[in-house]
Amino acid sequence: MAKRKVYAYLVNGKSGITETWAECEAKVVGKPEARFKGFESRIEAEKWLEAGANYNIKHLTAEEGVYFDAGTGPGNGVEVSVTDHKGKSLLGLILDSELLNRQGRQFAPQGTTNNYGELLACKYALQIAEKKNIKKIFGDSKLVIDYWSKWMVKKGVALETVQIAREVSKLREAFEKEGGKIKRISGGSNPADLGFHKG
Repeated sequence: MAKRKVYAYLVNGKSGITETWAECEAKVVGKPEARFKGFESRIEAEKWLEAGANYNIKHLTAEEGVYFDAGTGPGNGVEVSVTDHKGKSLLGLILDSELLNRQGRQFAPQGTTNNYGELLACKYALQIAEKKNIKKIFGDSKLVIDYWSKWMVKKGVALETVQIAREVSKLREAFEKEGGKIKRISGGSNPADLGFHKG
């Protein structure tokens, strides 16, 4: 079952939050100056309106911690992102700057899959959390969080993925022994999100 959304709108200085898209649509349709956006919670919608209905603001209520994601959107290969709760890249804490692009992200090895990228991002998130003594990590990959990072890998998975899954599962075990938690969140709630996920 899909999560229920709320919709915030700003039209001619008047703002509000509706419970359905139909209600919001009636307020904004045909008005070129209208600004509107769907949210997973009323609190996020209110904060977006308070911040001036700025489309560049994506994550207003993210909990402090380390966030990770991977994506293939630009068509240049799999990109890896690890950020703080405000969307600021943290990869520079563990990787040399020449390995990062202008956005502070890294490309995974050529020919690897998006799932491999998510696993690599999880590895980096665990290393950063250990270095900075952070106890919360968030990501949107069910496969990585619920299986691969717990050393549950099916036969037939590429060797480089199996090798990094073994490494990540050891890092996760040590992280959780020290009281750390890894939590799965939606892509829309992930400050590290590259916007290339489904749903």
